Parts: sequence; C-alpha cells; structure tokens
Amino acid sequence: MPRPEKARLKKTHLEEAPDSVEFSASKKYRNLPTVVLAGRPNVGKSTLFNRLLHKRRAITDPTPGVTRDPIGTDGFIAGKPLRLIDTGGFKLERSAGRGASPQSAAAENSGIIDDLVVAKTLETIKKAGLIVLLLEAGEITSEDEEFIALLRPYQKRLIVAVNKTEGGRREADSWNLLSYGFEKVFMISAEHGDNVGDLEQEIISRLDFSAVEESSIDAAHNTAEERQPIRIALLGKPNTGKSTLSNRLTSSNDSIVSDIPGTTRDVVEGSFRWKSRDFVILDTAGIRRKSKVTENIEYYSVNRAIKTINEADIVILMIDAQEGLTEQDKKIAALAHDKGRGIIMALNKWDTMPQIKNTFEAAVDRIHFFFAKMEYAPIVAVSAENGSGVDKLLSTAVTMYGQLSTRIETGRLNQALQRWLEETPPPSGPRTRFNVKYAVQSSANPVNFIFFTSRSHAVSESYIAYLRNRIRRDLGFSLIPVDIQIRASGKKDRKAP
Repeated sequence: MPRPEKARLKKTHLEEAPDSVEFSASKKYRNLPTVVLAGRPNVGKSTLFNRLLHKRRAITDPTPGVTRDPIGTDGFIAGKPLRLIDTGGFKLERSAGRGASPQSAAAENSGIIDDLVVAKTLETIKKAGLIVLLLEAGEITSEDEEFIALLRPYQKRLIVAVNKTEGGRREADSWNLLSYGFEKVFMISAEHGDNVGDLEQEIISRLDFSAVEESSIDAAHNTAEERQPIRIALLGKPNTGKSTLSNRLTSSNDSIVSDIPGTTRDVVEGSFRWKSRDFVILDTAGIRRKSKVTENIEYYSVNRAIKTINEADIVILMIDAQEGLTEQDKKIAALAHDKGRGIIMALNKWDTMPQIKNTFEAAVDRIHFFFAKMEYAPIVAVSAENGSGVDKLLSTAVTMYGQLSTRIETGRLNQALQRWLEETPPPSGPRTRFNVKYAVQSSANPVNFIFFTSRSHAVSESYIAYLRNRIRRDLGFSLIPVDIQIRASGKKDRKAP
C-alpha cells in the first residue's frame, strides 16, 4: 500500500513582512516555524512546554525520563503561531546495567529505550528552526556538558534558559554558563512563570514567519464536515502496533517503535492527508489492567490515553490478531461506545496469521460471539508493518465519520417512526402500555435521539433496542453507536441502556 500523502491544502501565502502579519488563533496555518525544547532529564522541559502553551499537554512527574516521544503541538506564543516540541531527556549513562545479570532485564530494556529516546531527540533537533536548551540552576553536570558540545553546530539556532531560579535562586552560579560561549542566558521558573515572558519574546524575535501560510479551503466545494480533519485515536493494549501504524499513516518516525511494551507514554499527535481528506492521528500509551499498573507514570499515561477518547471522532482499537479480543479490549471499546465515538477494530499483524480460507470470517465470528454488544463496529484486518489493509481502514473511517456527522430532519424521522410503530406496536398491557408521540435528533457526533412518550418508565429495554436497530438500518447509522433518551413531558430524561 502506498503511504498516505502528507497534507497539502490550498493556501494563501502571507506576503506581508513578518512583523506586520496579524495572526488569529481562530485560523489555521501551515509551514509554522518549529521550536524544540531540549535538555537532560528532569530539568523541567515538559513543565515549560505546558507553561508556554498555557495548557496541560505533556505529562509532568518528578521521575526522570517521563517524556520519551517528541510531543509536538501547534500553538500561539506571544501572539504568533508556531509548532512547539517537547523532547525526551538526554542521558549520558543511558546503557547502564545492560546485560549485567538476569535480574537486570528491566535495566536492559530501560537502556534500549534510552538509546531510542536520545536518537529521536537528536533527530528532532536537526530539523528545528529554534532550539531552547533548558538547564537546571546550579552546577553543570557531565550530561549538560556533553549535550552542549553536541549542540555547537546549532549555535545560531540556540537559546539557553536556566530553570528553577524562582526568586533569584542560584542565579549567581548560573551566570557561569557564559563561559561556555553563550551570549545570553535566560533565568526562568517554568513552574512559577518567572521571566517566562522574556523567554517568549526572545523566541518570537528569533523565528522567521515569512513562510507561514493561512488555510483557504474552498468552502463552496466542501461541506463543514469535510473541512474538518477526522480525529482518530489509536487505543489498545501495549505492543499491539499503535506507534507503527501512526508512523505509517503520517509517513514519519515521530513515534518511537520498540518491542518493549509501554514504550509510548504520552499522546503523540500527527497529521496526514488521504484521498482529499485530512486526518489527525493520536498515538496513545498501551492500556493494561489496573492491577498491572504499578508506576505513577504509567497511571498518568493510561489516563491520558483514555482522555483522548473525548478528543477523537473515531477510535481505532488495535488488537493483536494472534491473541484475539481480550477482556481489556472489551473495556476500551465499551469506554468509546459510552462516549458515542465511532469504533473500528483493527486486527493488526494479520500478515502473521495462517493464510487459509475463512480465517478472517472465523475471527470476526469469534469477536461477535464474545462481544455481541459491539456487533455494529466494523472489523478490518491490517498489517501496520507492511501496510496491507490500511486503505480499507481509512476508507471505513471516512464512511464512519460521514455517519457520525449525519443529521436527520425531524419530519423524515417522524415519518420513519410511524412506520416502525405500525410494524411493531408498543405493548398494550395496563402496566406496559405507552405511546410514542414524536422523536428528534438532539445531536450529531455523538449521535443522540430523544423519543417523547406518554409513560417513559414503561418503555422496555427490548423496545428501545428495536428503535435503535431501526434507526441504524433505515436512517444510515449502521456503523456507529446510537444513543437514545426516553423523555416524558415535564420529567427528566431516561437515558437508554
């Protein structure tokens, strides 16, 4: 399968001089200058990242080495749009403990990941328009010195900031950094905000905004839904291929890929374009059972992964084809279902399965047997490694997004409702009798309907299931969750199960 093309929207070049351009947070821009935050572990890069963006985006924790993948986000600093990237910490002793003894397996894995993090950090720095080297107030460590030496070729693109100097703390020692040849050093506190405004002004003054382009998509030929990127969250257990698929879709290596479970900790956001549609992909940490989550960092990672359900239109649940659907997969799918998100089950590593007749059909039947509640959710066999099935996966996502965005006119809905009531009338017993007066669609994406009845408490779950199935079959919502509320005039809603 050819890799999806990178986004190429029609743009209007901003011909004015950079200082005269008026940017707006309500608009979309492309060719943004890139600012990379770099430094050794635990100097406060993620805290500064969140401070500059004025929102909590990166996970922060006192434990060194929390950030692994470069975390990039488009945002505004001092009124100017740019792409800010938080990187993993640079470790000097990153191979410590490797191969020392059988009980050092965890240390060996840590060393492997540290190598990958450092390589990814250096790769990100090479592409940066501007590098902010963050150091900690106090003595310079051997890791700092090695990193400073590595950054010599990028001196013209370098800003040096010393963190944790709130209230003038250890500023005197920090001025010694000028002996390393730096012309200017900024004393800041990422946590408290001290002097961060001065750093922001320096960043903006050192960037070139002349290549920034404003989106100008032709609204006459695109619906509102088509103008919005489809946001997809990749969720699943550890080591199911989420980062491999994310890199394939974005034609990048933004996510670190490793056989070591739990490599991804934060949400790595990327974008791509496929057949004239724009996508945003959210690569998340693997979600394990609560009983197996023992570290605070993994707890934060799992929580952040789950929260991406709220930020996505569609959840692609990555399932190891050889292992099949697990209880943990069912819990993840149920969370997405409850939020009204589109759900696609991707049976990854399908290229490793026996190539015999009806293998896929048997796998689908097994999933439907053990998880009948999600029978509406499409299942696609893919290989994130070689790209097979990815076109079908994206085609399914586009169709699903169309259903999520569909609104049914009230007149058409109630005409259909009359047919449903005639074909299967409500019960007529003294305790079970109720009349369905009319229905409205209360929202799209997520799709919600409200049915107004004479006696809301009398409407059985089986009749609600009947109405939901008819909505799916007759109104074009076959691939997505449909929420139904039963309301009696003057009373609170009854949310259908």
